[in-house]
Amino acid sequence: MQYFYFDHNATTPVAPEVLEATGSCLAEAYGNASSIHHFGQIAKQRMETARRQLADLIHCRPADIVFTSGGTEADNMSVLGVVRGAAGPAKHVVTSAIEHPAVLGPCEQLEQEGVAVTRLRPGPDGIISPEDVAHALRRETVLVSVMHANNELGTVQPIAEIARLAHGAGAVLHVDGVQALGKIPVDVEALGVDLYSMSAHKLYAPKGAGALYVRKGTSMAPVAYGGHHERDRRPGTENVPGIVGLGAAAELAGRNLAAEAERVGGLRDRLEGALLERIPGAGVNGSRAARTPNTSNIYFDEIDGEALVIALDLRGFAVSTGAACSSGALAPSHVLTAIGLSADRARASMRFSLGRSNTAEQVDALVEAVAASVAHLRRISAHA
Repeated sequence: MQYFYFDHNATTPVAPEVLEATGSCLAEAYGNASSIHHFGQIAKQRMETARRQLADLIHCRPADIVFTSGGTEADNMSVLGVVRGAAGPAKHVVTSAIEHPAVLGPCEQLEQEGVAVTRLRPGPDGIISPEDVAHALRRETVLVSVMHANNELGTVQPIAEIARLAHGAGAVLHVDGVQALGKIPVDVEALGVDLYSMSAHKLYAPKGAGALYVRKGTSMAPVAYGGHHERDRRPGTENVPGIVGLGAAAELAGRNLAAEAERVGGLRDRLEGALLERIPGAGVNGSRAARTPNTSNIYFDEIDGEALVIALDLRGFAVSTGAACSSGALAPSHVLTAIGLSADRARASMRFSLGRSNTAEQVDALVEAVAASVAHLRRISAHA
């Protein structure tokens, strides 16, 4: 059976150009980038080339890029580092209820340390209102953390306006950009962000590498200790092959960004239009305008999302639900319930995230598979 991949927001296949760059690095640049001898300097040069490639993609200075193990580490460095490093006995954080657990988890930890946290709920469109951000800001607010694009809905937040409000209140703005990078243009200077998290494996590069943009002058306490790597921002020997892969992926994304966004957006619209026409009791969750071009989150009433994932996998299609399995019990997605969906509708929702390998023929085949699977599952449910 032939399989087709529609789960690019979870992870992406490694692009051939990236695989070549990573493999070459593994074979030829095996030195420690901190070593001053010939082999170490070769690794250092490869790493600094990757730093420039990534900086070019997000329009910043190479010196502002800190390499990490991925988006989760970058988020933790930002949230914990800024708040713990801020002066004053009373501290406050503003974030959103639809953030990735890599942000929500550190916020929960900070609450245990006595920090106040406000979690803003979006509207039904999945967008955080700048007015709500303004109302939530306090004199003791030290950090605002709002993601650029949501991993489940694809909705894009008004970051530039939120940045203006945060800075007006004297707060640092952190943005989880993991799901935006490579899908929409990112200019950290124009957006006005202070910290921007990125992940390699969402960008057709290997897992285990990521980066954090740190605006010059942004104060952060360390969250790990043990070395002076990455300008004292992040200790530990750098994953040079992974970093080189991230750099190659960034260069590739920059070359094809506009054309690929238009192509994938057309496929996403083709998928949505056909599914909504073919299947009654279906609808799109969140905004259909302000979102990344590759992401669609659709509910199919009277369907169990996990059962639909399995049914589609058996037909040769990889997709994901908007729900997560926790402690053996299927819990509705915190993102979907935050925008007002009932638990049942949240559990009946499916995320389709397209990428470079997808074609119109694959989309049409997916539509047929979804329509047949939904009809079958509804028949089973009706006779249960």
